[in-house]
Amino acid sequence: MSEMTETTPAWLSPEQLESVRAQMPVLYVDAVPVRVDEAGAVTHVGLLLRIGKDGTVSRALVSGRVLHQERVRDALLRHLEKDLGPAALPRVPASLQPFAVAEYFPTQGVTPYHDPRQHAVSLAYVVPVAGDCRPRQDALDLVWFTPEEAASPMVQQEMTGGQGVLLKQALAHVGCLP
Repeated sequence: MSEMTETTPAWLSPEQLESVRAQMPVLYVDAVPVRVDEAGAVTHVGLLLRIGKDGTVSRALVSGRVLHQERVRDALLRHLEKDLGPAALPRVPASLQPFAVAEYFPTQGVTPYHDPRQHAVSLAYVVPVAGDCRPRQDALDLVWFTPEEAASPMVQQEMTGGQGVLLKQALAHVGCLP
C-alpha cells in the first residue's frame, strides 16, 4: 500500500466546514485597505458594500479564512485580490505583526466581535493599496472614506459583527484617532 499525501491546500466541503466550525476556532485575516499620502499618512479608508444572505446591506472590511498550509501573507493577498481586484496593488507590510487580534464568538457579548456561524480568530492588518480597486465576488461596491468619515456614527452603524470596532482600532493604530 503506497502512502498518498495531499499537498495542495483546498477548501473544505460545506459539511466539513460546518463540522470544523462546531468544534474549533477558525483562523481568519481582516484587512483595512487604505490610501496614503507621500509621507505615509492615511488619507482614505476603503470599505466594501455587501449584501448579506438575509438581504441586509452593510459596510465591511476585507476578510476571509486562512487555508490549510497557506501563509498568512498569501491569505491576505488572496483576499485583497478577491475583494478589490487584481489591480489593487496592495503593499502588505514586511513584518506581519497585526494591529489587533479579533476573537469572534457565536454568542454575542463575549467580545465586541460576533459571528453567528463560528468561533473565529482573526489577525487584523492595515494594508495600503496604490492601484485601481474594483470590487469583485460578493462585494457590490468599494467606497473611500476619510478617516473622520469612517469613524463617524453613521458609518459605524452600517458595519456588523464588531467590524466597526476593529476599524476604529485600525484608525487609532495609524494615528487617525486620539
